[in-house]
Amino acid sequence: MEPDLFTAAAEERQAKDPSASPLAVRMRPRTLDDVVGQQHLLRPGSPLRRLVGDSGGPAGPSSVLLWGPPGTGKTTLAYVVSQATDKRFVELSAITAGVKEVRAVIESARRSSGAYSKDTVLFLDEIHRFSKAQQDSLLPAVENRWVTLIAATTENPYFSVISPLLSRSLLLTLETLTDEDLRSLLHRAVEEERGLGGAVTLPQESEDHLLRIAGGDARRALTALEAGAGAAMSKGESAVTLSTLEEAVNRAAVKYDRDGDQHYDVASALIKSIRGSDVDAALHYLARMIEAGEDPRFIARRLMISASEDIGMADPTALQTAVAAAQAVAMIGFPEAALTLSQAVVALALAPKSNASCLAIGAALADVRAGLAGPVPPHLRDSHYKGSEKLGHGKGYLYPHDLPGGIAAQQYAPDAVHGKRYYEPTRYGAEARYAEVAERVRERLRGANPAAEES
Repeated sequence: MEPDLFTAAAEERQAKDPSASPLAVRMRPRTLDDVVGQQHLLRPGSPLRRLVGDSGGPAGPSSVLLWGPPGTGKTTLAYVVSQATDKRFVELSAITAGVKEVRAVIESARRSSGAYSKDTVLFLDEIHRFSKAQQDSLLPAVENRWVTLIAATTENPYFSVISPLLSRSLLLTLETLTDEDLRSLLHRAVEEERGLGGAVTLPQESEDHLLRIAGGDARRALTALEAGAGAAMSKGESAVTLSTLEEAVNRAAVKYDRDGDQHYDVASALIKSIRGSDVDAALHYLARMIEAGEDPRFIARRLMISASEDIGMADPTALQTAVAAAQAVAMIGFPEAALTLSQAVVALALAPKSNASCLAIGAALADVRAGLAGPVPPHLRDSHYKGSEKLGHGKGYLYPHDLPGGIAAQQYAPDAVHGKRYYEPTRYGAEARYAEVAERVRERLRGANPAAEES
């Protein structure tokens, strides 16, 4: 059976018995005006509007790449385009389909094209899973407009999609849905006939829990709502209570207000547990933030700060670990990002601790703000421009690489702070070695302008 016939069969089953389809499918928008979120892509005259004929401007593109996190509406937008343009909609997933299936769709589209036949919208999900050769097979269909290709990816297309296809496509970036977007969608799903048709009500605490576990994913929110509603109706209840919802989705509601004190209290407890080297407590607070639907990027940013503030030079690789975790989180998102964040939290909690570099910049900033600055010593000033030599810039400067040990005993700081010791390293972890190095270097430099030395 050709792939487009599978789609036709699914549509036929849905037409006969709409309730047989998942709630997320039933609640798919029929027009662009019904789409929740992504308003930056839906403004008048936008490429998507032109693609469905909502604008009087030139025709829309023949190939579109939709890039965004899961559950943000990539499949929905493709489906709306096909419905609004009365085109045949064929959906393939790069996870299960290959070149053979793609060519079958393209050949079918070529045969059926004509004045009395429908054009074809080919929606290819997870295109980043296609190899270069598999993506190459799409190029003739895109160039000749045999199909309107709408491809979706959760990974950066500049790394995962071949350049020829990327250059022939319009790249649209979808954003994570906000809580208000999801709230509007949940209300619609509860009230509309194609959804739950008012069969149950959704109390505020249950609604808030759905938003927490959704994490910006509309499909996840609707799936959890459907499970909760089914459990409530099977009990003869008219409301999806929090306990019923928890039981249905097998996840306890976390008492956590992302906009209130709990948000800051739990985040503070996470960082203080890492600072105190209690790895188990740190993992507990991390789990609470994840379950509460906290933005993983916020957690990653806090870990990067902790790496410099509380670990510093005791383990200089801690910051590398935190930055790598932040980059990975931005690329993969939840739920897999939980693994990356856990690894980073364990590494930071068990690392040796030092706030010496944090105290150092604090002391230096305090002096600068107090007016202890002064002019840069003449021998350190820029001497590359014409006339600088007449001003004495660079005169007497010693090039450290020309001297034994690579250290030149000359004054570097302005007179006002010459001899100040801002960095006082600890003897913990790797910083013990840096403490010895700092002391040796200071000994070598101590002979420069001793009159300005301070104890």
